[in-house]
Amino acid sequence: MVKEIPIMILAVILAAIMMIFTSGWIGAFVERHPTIKMPALAFLLLVGFTLVVEAFHQHIPKGYIYFAMGFSVFVEMLNLRMRAAQPVALRHPYVPEK
Repeated sequence: MVKEIPIMILAVILAAIMMIFTSGWIGAFVERHPTIKMPALAFLLLVGFTLVVEAFHQHIPKGYIYFAMGFSVFVEMLNLRMRAAQPVALRHPYVPEK
């Protein structure tokens, strides 16, 4: 990616600072929405697997990884929206008069 060490160091420091400041918000969000835990764990496994595969000099196209993550986020957004929606008020069943 980048061959210059100072740029790599700066990127790691900025990423660490960003993670420190956003960890509270993300933790609170996950506590409010427990169904997020499984996609989050799946993302971690996906990134870890990709790093291991790349260490063996095998290439996985990034488009596949991004598509899998994006699709998972899309499905989870639908799931959260469905849980937040009010249930449909059904009418009482029709009972014919005798």
